[in-house]
Amino acid sequence: MTENTVLALVGSLRNGSTNKQLAEAAAQLAPTGTTIVIHEGLADIPFYNEDVDLPDAAPVEAQRLREAAENADAVLFFTPEYNGTIPAVLKNAIDWLSRPFGDGAIKGKPTAVVGTAYGQYGGVWAHDDARKSLKIAGANVVEEAKLSVPGSLVRFAEVHPKDDAEVSGQLSEILQTLLGAVNDKVAA
Repeated sequence: MTENTVLALVGSLRNGSTNKQLAEAAAQLAPTGTTIVIHEGLADIPFYNEDVDLPDAAPVEAQRLREAAENADAVLFFTPEYNGTIPAVLKNAIDWLSRPFGDGAIKGKPTAVVGTAYGQYGGVWAHDDARKSLKIAGANVVEEAKLSVPGSLVRFAEVHPKDDAEVSGQLSEILQTLLGAVNDKVAA
């Protein structure tokens, strides 16, 4: 059996983040043979600056992120929507992962974007913007793997996403679709 690792990047730094809870649910729902690693430390990565992104001398947290992405078979982004787009911390992570240009840590890597937000559309603008940025960064964005859960603060006020049957089912489908892209890449 093939072992797969999926790196999970969460765009919310807030304690009690519903997107972090969604990532935790995905980790619990991962099929046998798949490990989902929720990356900690995005808040510690400095804003991307080409002046400090030197070969073998990038900031430690940025290098740690790049290594985690390089070692993963796929990357799953969990993002809320801030002012109609992706949070700066997640955009910054994408910027670091995109370098060096044309050969970044996510080049050709199967990726998907999911999340939850308070609004009625569940963060769909942020999710679309993240997909666009990831495509430009060179990732293999799996378009079929989409999930935007609306009304996060109400929906998950008393129920963790792992205990929401509809969301759990959708997350399981997302994981299967993303892992299918990993298997297609290996077979190619």
